[in-house]
Amino acid sequence: MTVLYRECDGHPLVGPNDLVFDETGGFWFTDHGKWRPRDRTHGGLYYARADGSAITEVVHPLEAPNGVGLSPDGSRLYVAETFTGRIWAWDLAGPGRIADASGFGPHGATLVAGLPGFQLLDSLAVDAEGHVVVGTLVNGGLTDIAPDGTVEHVPLPDPLVTNVCFGGEGLRTAYVTLSATGRLVSLPWPRPGLRLAFDDVVT
Repeated sequence: MTVLYRECDGHPLVGPNDLVFDETGGFWFTDHGKWRPRDRTHGGLYYARADGSAITEVVHPLEAPNGVGLSPDGSRLYVAETFTGRIWAWDLAGPGRIADASGFGPHGATLVAGLPGFQLLDSLAVDAEGHVVVGTLVNGGLTDIAPDGTVEHVPLPDPLVTNVCFGGEGLRTAYVTLSATGRLVSLPWPRPGLRLAFDDVVT
């Protein structure tokens, strides 16, 4: 095992969480932060090279950032915040760089979805048609946000649905972790999943 990064610009990474590679071989990742009885360390969004040569803090602070994913054409980046139940999106100007934006979110982000009711968000995946699919806690399931903003909830028999990825023939199977009951389940997905960059390397 090789440790690539422990810090960025002198600030320690305290809770690296989720990651996604782009077509250049770099990867975006979230640092969830740390919650303690009377204080907390905010999380953020980072970009790094897989050879350990460079790491950049791109957005800080974020409220417990968790899942991260790229649009099918690689031009947009999505991040799910666990406790706010929000999914933010940034247009990208290149590897590791977000475009100047005028949204009201952190660093000009656009709010893709702010889900109603009390639910928490975990990891996410993007399918080939650009739907953002996020593991949802408390109400237990997958929340599917279409490019037009339509939201659909797919319930699953566990209150803590944490991770999702696509595989199988034609990438039409969703593999999902049910963390409260400690199970890995699969279900057919109505659209193909998005093939990950360098999936032959990281799988």
